[in-house]
Amino acid sequence: VILGLDISTACIGACLVVDDGKSDHPRIEILTHKTPKVPKKIKGIEALFIRKNIFVVVFIKTLTGYGITDVVIEEPLLSSNNVNTVATLLRFNGMIAESVYHNLGVVPNFISSYDARMYSFPELVSLRKFNKKGEEYSLSHVKKAIKDNHPVLFGAYPFDIDKKSVMMNMVNEVYPEIPWILDKNGELKKENYDACDSLICALAYVNINHHGLSPIDIVDSSIDEKTD
Repeated sequence: VILGLDISTACIGACLVVDDGKSDHPRIEILTHKTPKVPKKIKGIEALFIRKNIFVVVFIKTLTGYGITDVVIEEPLLSSNNVNTVATLLRFNGMIAESVYHNLGVVPNFISSYDARMYSFPELVSLRKFNKKGEEYSLSHVKKAIKDNHPVLFGAYPFDIDKKSVMMNMVNEVYPEIPWILDKNGELKKENYDACDSLICALAYVNINHHGLSPIDIVDSSIDEKTD
């Protein structure tokens, strides 16, 4: 029974899946998001404390009867130019992780967004097909990538692809019955992507448990010579 979390200060995506070791994909028990609200006059670290406490009450404490065995949390991206944003995310992640341990008795695992995407849907790993201008690479470039054993995540997609939408589509292929939340215009609310990311973390964790952390390598290749 695996709890997956995607944590930001504004919205926390959360899922609970059950892996019986027999099915192709784990069963989803819970897929949701929580947006802890704090009065605008409260800022800084105090606001984080309050958000954490709200999340514990409205979600974490409701999970005590599920028999959760594992928790996986997506690590915050550290590539932001705003060091204050990175510091805030790290603090909040730590608070939520400690709350999980305190209330559920499970030490959380952490996974990067790259690894979560790669190990949840390894079929997304391929040779890079397009350059940043959207032009297809030459055959010689592809041959070199094969020689260097250099497949990458989203390699078959253009550089400017919306990666969150790709992941949402991959999840929908496996779980077509998920009742995503729509806004008044019938569009997907952005909170759905946080919930989706939490599920992707859980799916990656299941695959890693079954298959390990083996790198995805090119083991064979051939050239298909097509003629008119």
